[in-house]
Amino acid sequence: MKNFLIGLLDWIYKKKCYFCKSSKESVKMCSKCFDELEFLPVGINRKVFNTEIYCAGVYEKNLQKLIRGLKYHNQKDLAYYQAKFMWQYWQKMDFLEDDFQIVPVPIFPKRKKQRKYNHMELVAEEFSKLSGYDINFELIKRIKDTKPQYKLNKAQRMINLSEAFEIDKSKDLKKKILIIDDICTTGSTFEEMIKAFNKAGIYDIICFATTTPWG
Repeated sequence: MKNFLIGLLDWIYKKKCYFCKSSKESVKMCSKCFDELEFLPVGINRKVFNTEIYCAGVYEKNLQKLIRGLKYHNQKDLAYYQAKFMWQYWQKMDFLEDDFQIVPVPIFPKRKKQRKYNHMELVAEEFSKLSGYDINFELIKRIKDTKPQYKLNKAQRMINLSEAFEIDKSKDLKKKILIIDDICTTGSTFEEMIKAFNKAGIYDIICFATTTPWG
């Protein structure tokens, strides 16, 4: 009954595309706007401690609006489209035979309470549905209430994130780790997470960001 009522309300009050405002498809992101998202060439974006980092697109235009809408403006439906974009890129690589556990970048509990959700956990859930990979929210925690990274330079980011993460090896699913995040700017967040995993004796890791400012 609940789903029926939700469907009825969606039909009466058609959803508008968050990007072009069209209600033709009654979705949060219409196919035209999704198809305008631009992929980066498939390949390693950078390496940190022998761990490969991949980035699916450039942080601009609709992709920037998608990420900001989900992260800051409570547009939770956009998590599906972010995961879909990442999955389409991921399918072009040579990892489809591997079995991963998805580990979204964690946020500090106080910040999660304020925001009421971790946007990358939502993306992880959608990416899991598309890929069939397990999700692991318990393996790594953010134990330091760090400052927002976007105003900091590379050196400041590293200091800000130093010792920010803690591993609980009892939660390891014994599968290859796929760390996902929305934006990879300097790679500092991935680097500190990789350090924490390596310190715990875990090395089988791939990092994957939706976007990077550097095409």
